[in-house]
Amino acid sequence: MVDGMTQWLNALTKQYVDTSTVLWIERYLMNRNISQMPQGEDDHSSQNSESPTVETRLDELDTDHILSSSATGGDLEELMDTEQTTLQNIDYCTTSMSSEPTLDLKPEPDPQPSLPPHRTRTASELLTDRQFFLEELQDSEQFYSSQNRALKLLFALYNLLAANSELVCYFIIVLNNMVTASVISLVLPILIFLWAMLAVPRPGKTFWMTAIIYTEVMVVVKYLFQFGFFPWNSNLETTINEGKPFFPPRILGLEKTDNYIRYDLIQLFALFFHRSLLRRYGLWDGDGNLQDKKKKPLETSGEIERAPEDPDPGHSQLEEAKAGQDENIEPEQSQDLSPRPEPPVPPERGEKKRSSVLRFRRKRQQAKDTKEPKESSKSKKKLKGNRKELASKRLRMFGEKVKLLLLRMTRSVYRPVYGFFSDILHTEYRAATDVYALMFLTDVIDFIIIVFGFWAFGKHSAAADIASTLSEDQVPEAFLVMLLIQFTTMVIDRALYLRKTVLGKLVFQVILVFGIHLWMFFILPAVTERMFSQNPVAQLWYFVKCIYFFLSAYQIRCGYPTRILGNFLTKKYNHLNLFLFQGFRLVPFLVELRAVMDWVWTDTTLSLSNWMCVEDIYANIFIIKCSRETEKKYPQPKGQKKKKIVKYGMGGLIIVFLICIIWFPLLFISLVRSVVGVVNHPVDVTVTVKLGGYEPLFTMSVQQQSIQPFTEENYTRLTEKFSREPVAMQFITLYNYEDIVKANIEGSSGSVWRISPPSRQELIKELLSSLVDMTLRFTWNFQRDLGKGGTVEHTSDKHSIYLKPNDPVRAGLASLLQGNSTKPVRVQHMFPKYIRAPNGAEAKPVSQLYPDDESSYLDVNLTLNGSTVLEWWDIHIADCNPSEENCGVLPMIIFNDKVSPPSLGFLAGYGIMGLYVSVVLVIGKFVRGFFSEISHSIMFEELPSVDRILKLCTDIFLVRETGELELEEELYSKLIFLYRSPETMIKWTREKD
Repeated sequence: MVDGMTQWLNALTKQYVDTSTVLWIERYLMNRNISQMPQGEDDHSSQNSESPTVETRLDELDTDHILSSSATGGDLEELMDTEQTTLQNIDYCTTSMSSEPTLDLKPEPDPQPSLPPHRTRTASELLTDRQFFLEELQDSEQFYSSQNRALKLLFALYNLLAANSELVCYFIIVLNNMVTASVISLVLPILIFLWAMLAVPRPGKTFWMTAIIYTEVMVVVKYLFQFGFFPWNSNLETTINEGKPFFPPRILGLEKTDNYIRYDLIQLFALFFHRSLLRRYGLWDGDGNLQDKKKKPLETSGEIERAPEDPDPGHSQLEEAKAGQDENIEPEQSQDLSPRPEPPVPPERGEKKRSSVLRFRRKRQQAKDTKEPKESSKSKKKLKGNRKELASKRLRMFGEKVKLLLLRMTRSVYRPVYGFFSDILHTEYRAATDVYALMFLTDVIDFIIIVFGFWAFGKHSAAADIASTLSEDQVPEAFLVMLLIQFTTMVIDRALYLRKTVLGKLVFQVILVFGIHLWMFFILPAVTERMFSQNPVAQLWYFVKCIYFFLSAYQIRCGYPTRILGNFLTKKYNHLNLFLFQGFRLVPFLVELRAVMDWVWTDTTLSLSNWMCVEDIYANIFIIKCSRETEKKYPQPKGQKKKKIVKYGMGGLIIVFLICIIWFPLLFISLVRSVVGVVNHPVDVTVTVKLGGYEPLFTMSVQQQSIQPFTEENYTRLTEKFSREPVAMQFITLYNYEDIVKANIEGSSGSVWRISPPSRQELIKELLSSLVDMTLRFTWNFQRDLGKGGTVEHTSDKHSIYLKPNDPVRAGLASLLQGNSTKPVRVQHMFPKYIRAPNGAEAKPVSQLYPDDESSYLDVNLTLNGSTVLEWWDIHIADCNPSEENCGVLPMIIFNDKVSPPSLGFLAGYGIMGLYVSVVLVIGKFVRGFFSEISHSIMFEELPSVDRILKLCTDIFLVRETGELELEEELYSKLIFLYRSPETMIKWTREKD
């Protein structure tokens, strides 16, 4: 098992290991060549280090592009092959190593056909076809093969980790964000989904340095805020704000905890590990491919030459503004006879010159004042106006400078972002791929998580059951919002996929990344009032959504496929695809919704009905194609009868299935009572005695302490009592002693008989003089715990005795009410001792245990106790033997039917007839559809070969994708004619010779 695991891991990392080996050989040869050169040639060799050897040639052939994912787990297949000129110039390597084994790298005649001119060999091909021998490489392989199994497995695990180190870094960053759920940890996941995963062809040094520096700063900041002198780190503040998601230090990620940087250190270790791999393979310093590096010196030299002609636009605008302002200022200064600005001078000379100029100005001004006082006053006013204009112009100049500064800052941010997204949308090397199926699968998983864990997205709905909630006609708001949002994103994603708009997908990715993180880390904790890190369902939903973001970024980076032909489940013709496709078609409204969306967002000349017709034909042809492929794989010779394993395997299962459906209700109810049923004893027994329409005479309730389960001894005595009555024994044997309980009902009423004097007199009058029968009613009510099973909580029934006008019971009751007598009144056949408590709402007496029906009920004595103010009634069994049983209680034996467990309650509640009507007949009609009207579909289903029809359908899809809409309409007409013409259908579906 260990060897198999090791081989599987080695197969996964074979490309990474082969590429690492090729690069190791390259470095080895380069180091050995440099070490064996003469000392005088070191300078010359350092200048000519780009000589066309194997190792340097491998670097020249776009190593940066080929090995872009050598440390990130990508494809390591595009290692460029050496050209013929390189192999001819390899004498430089061989002649410089006369004492070592020479490396004859010249190509030998190969009988196999040569590779195409643009075909490049992979690292595996280079290692397989190498024509030289390296002793160190051979020793390394022997050393690896001599290790034990555990060490080989560790090597394979390390190679797997190193080959996918980029994904490991992403996973740890997302995991850290899920655990900490703070603002400070939210930055890197957003940068991953909107920068690293979108970078073409891979994230460069800038991103990884940003991630490393940000993680280091995050660790330092968290460490500084762990000191106890901060007021929010006190025990009082921590206790008060425990469980609050928006406690400022907690939401910012600066809360004092025991393991505050555990995941941060793991994240930092993973980033440094990935950095070491990038440096090892030469992918650290370069962010672009090798061709861009070669073009860069030429572009820079051209820019230097064009620099005087093409100055910075911002600088030129500033100079023009200055020049214009200077031009406007100079004439005004000349008019005012103000001195012009002089060139700068040294500080000492400048001060002397400034003082002399000031003295000269003062003298000149005094002379002007004495000679021309009027002219000086006018010139002062004009000078003040010019100064105001000069101040306003200087203010405008300052505004222009601020505007240009802001413009430069905006451009410094806008241009890199615009260039980044422009490179994504207009990349030169784009390998179109299709991962929509995987994105749809992640959306479906998130949809299921929302349905079955909706309580995690709402307030005060913890661990609720969606089925029970919907059965009560209640739709939780949080569940509805999450469901609609998830469904809407799936529809938008499908529309973008059909339109193949990478720009729209990019915008949708940006909106979705920011929206999901805002919802999960800020809005959801506010709604649920619990932290994201304490919400496992929300964490699972977010992790699956992160997988969707990764797939979506990969789709944006690679681009949408140019042609979308049919369903992704119909690409292969086998049992698995057929099973999945049939399940896809069974989902209600999914096929119709997909077809309508495809018709809306796809350019076509077909109407909606024609579109649905093509989709239905294609689905049926795919099913027939899978059946024909199965027949080819497992052929059946002509004239040979079917094997018994097929007949009994398929036919036997169908027979068993149909029999089970026919007898399902009886079998289910029997299993519920005997195997899976649970015993649900009553938790409360209440009995009431009521005379006519007056206040009840007697009311008494007993709970679990007075409801005693039967023991084996009690069950044995019961069977001995009815051993001579077969009907009674047949009923008793249906129950075990665990199913029977005995309720000991106290003989004294639990409540005072509260009757008003007028009603009392009316009752006495009716008992003595009324000619109408009076009813003495004895009722019982059982209450059960629905949490243990069953569908009915309360079950009850009653037994009525009609007292005729001359009945002595009426006279005795009247005497008790008048106070003329205290003798108990005997009422015959009033108390049924044996009661059956079924699953329904009626608990009737067990007629099998009463040979004479109601005449076998027990007699009771009614007694009125107390004074005229407080009165209560007592009921006791007549002719009771105190030595055998307690005469102060009414013993009631209850036979409890087993009820269905809560998980099967929705079926057991229908009963036998309900199951026959609702289940058996519906399934029977569904099964009948498979075996009826087969003759109507023979023409379209019994087709020997459907390859031509299948090709016609795919041709319709193809010309639609290429924009040949007229041809699409013609091919559709041809398909319709084919199904309208049986003769043409026979010709098209013949087996190929």
